Amino acid sequence: MLVISVSFCGQTMAQGESISFLKKIGTKLDSMAVKGVDRRYIDAPERPWQIIARGNVNQTIVSMNTEGNIYGVDYSANPYLKTKPSQYVGLWLGYRGYGLGYTVNVGGDKGMNLTFGATGGSYGINVRIHSFENSTPNFNFSYNLLTMEEKEAWDDVELTDPIHVRTVLADGYYMFNGKRFSYSAAYDQSAIQKRSAGSLMAGFMYNYTRIDYASDSNGDLVYLMDGLGKVKLWQGSVGVGYAYNWVPVRGLLVNVMFMPMLTFVNKLKAYGYATNMEEMMEDPIFWDKDISFEEWDKWYYDNIRISPAGNQTFNSGLSLGYDARMSLTYNFERFYINAYGQFNNIRYHHNTSSGYLNDWFINTSIGFRF
Repeated sequence: MLVISVSFCGQTMAQGESISFLKKIGTKLDSMAVKGVDRRYIDAPERPWQIIARGNVNQTIVSMNTEGNIYGVDYSANPYLKTKPSQYVGLWLGYRGYGLGYTVNVGGDKGMNLTFGATGGSYGINVRIHSFENSTPNFNFSYNLLTMEEKEAWDDVELTDPIHVRTVLADGYYMFNGKRFSYSAAYDQSAIQKRSAGSLMAGFMYNYTRIDYASDSNGDLVYLMDGLGKVKLWQGSVGVGYAYNWVPVRGLLVNVMFMPMLTFVNKLKAYGYATNMEEMMEDPIFWDKDISFEEWDKWYYDNIRISPAGNQTFNSGLSLGYDARMSLTYNFERFYINAYGQFNNIRYHHNTSSGYLNDWFINTSIGFRF
């Protein structure tokens, strides 16, 4: 009995200490939620816990342009990749905006989408990593020696080795009027904006993009892109802008952010490749319309080759751009709904090749406080 009693008392003491520790953390987070703010403008929800059902829709578009000459005839090509809009759903659980969540892909491209975020009353940091591949780009190929049927055939091409794309987008903001303006009220709902207020803000943005289609089976695409087989882009920007939380009626919050950005890092690394396409085009089989498609296809993939021809890094210097976001939130007594979106545009240029990447997403949330 003594042993049992001692063991029970030890467990009780350990449990009590754990509960006391958790209460201290909760009290600390409660005080941090309203520390230094004007309670006429910003308040913390009475119920500190949140469980949130989240949804995300995103899409990436890559457009590449090039011009060249084959047998004295000019051509142009515009490979265009558009992912199917991807849908993700998940749950998040936390206390005063601090917690954990998990999302799964339920539709669209089967690429990888990983997001991180941290939001406070005066700051916000977001990171998104998206990887995908595309085997059926729209080539938009224009060459006078091709028949209309042959031009249309280019748009039905399915690549043996897909084009691989990865993007990393990160941005962060700091609001100077954290006393009356709450960033978290608009983007994670761990605070409530009671009156309209705005704030001057500073921010940064980082973009990394990699587009890679350098493989032997894509030798014709590398040749059409003037030897360009892989591109890496780095962009770093800073800016100063303004954000405004508008509270037209009780419970409704509309947030608008706009920030002109100065890009001070604008670097492109182009990877060149040599191909044997011109030698293959001199072979009678290349132009033989009497052989079957299967025979021609086997001959092509048995012979097409690419080889690295070096790489070169270019710095484009300073450039101007902007960053814009918008959020809509409605708070009920115990739950809320929210939607916000963002759009990014990244461009590159190398010799006769150029292109851009568009990346957008829309996040939606239904949260319950307890």
